[in-house]
Amino acid sequence: MKFVCNRSTLQNGISVVQKSITGKSSLPILNGILITAAENELTLVGSDIDLSIETKVNAEVYEEGSIVLDSKIFGEIIRKLPNDNIHINTINSNSVEILCQKSRFTLIYMDPLDFPPLPNINENDMFSIPQKILKNMIKSTIFAVAVDETRPILTGVLFEIKNKKLNLVALDGYRLALKSENLDTDNTISAVIPGKTLNEVSKILEEKDNVKITFTPNHILFNINKTKIISRILEGEFIKYNSIIPNEFNLKVTAKRIELLNSIERASLMAQAENTNLIKLNIEDENMIITSNSQLGMVREETSIILQGESLEIAFNSKYLIDVLKTMEEDEIVMDFSSSISPCIIRNKEIDNCIYLVLPVRLSKK
Repeated sequence: MKFVCNRSTLQNGISVVQKSITGKSSLPILNGILITAAENELTLVGSDIDLSIETKVNAEVYEEGSIVLDSKIFGEIIRKLPNDNIHINTINSNSVEILCQKSRFTLIYMDPLDFPPLPNINENDMFSIPQKILKNMIKSTIFAVAVDETRPILTGVLFEIKNKKLNLVALDGYRLALKSENLDTDNTISAVIPGKTLNEVSKILEEKDNVKITFTPNHILFNINKTKIISRILEGEFIKYNSIIPNEFNLKVTAKRIELLNSIERASLMAQAENTNLIKLNIEDENMIITSNSQLGMVREETSIILQGESLEIAFNSKYLIDVLKTMEEDEIVMDFSSSISPCIIRNKEIDNCIYLVLPVRLSKK
């Protein structure tokens, strides 16, 4: 194998596939990058079995071939080399030479035949969605996935396609995030994608062009320009989320999102000092009074609202409200309440394509 590639081009490709390499696998081959040189193009592949990423970069290929190099050391070498053309060629049955200006490295490579093959996915039955829209949908929901793996299905995001609409749903037992967008497909799909996968997909998605998505019974494929991301689908049945979203409310609050967010963030400073993140909302007339107490003192914030309904006192984990308000983008938001122990629904005032549910903290009786 022998090729020449621009350093920054090669480094960009390496950084993409490294997103799927943990570097902690007991199998050395899974700590490596599969490099295939053919037809003036390099194909780079990284995999931890559950998540695989393949990307292609331009190169001048003089001799075709494949090798596997340790991801960490290869990536560090390329990153540290001058920004010039890099010459890479095999020099015997197990060594490769890396040349750039006055630098010369010799690395031992692994047998490419030992690298696990990527799942074979037929892309005929795919659908596409603008990258910008999918990136926003992931951003709007990913924060609500469960961190605790006692219920693995909740560590992922539900991809639900029905009635020409794509719904992304995440929940962790304390909050729920739902984002919907219209989709030009007749497919009906329900699959849960690991949160880790979507975090990496979001980093690769751009502001233009479409992403092509293909589902199989066990995998999902994201085809993004010259990069393919293949992930396993989580096993198990996702919670029937529609059954936990209330439809009737006694109280409706309209508020300025940034003003409310700033007030809650300031109040949360005292709540964090107590390691509870607990804040209380007193909703009455045209004001929402936000309070928090700790051994260090107390805080009282007041923000203007439009209230429809009776007054209410309710408590929340401030982090859950902050996560939602930071994710939303509209100037005005609506909060719907039923009681002090029922879920709060938060949504945009104008655009009705996202719903957030946050469970309150039950206050002890005085």
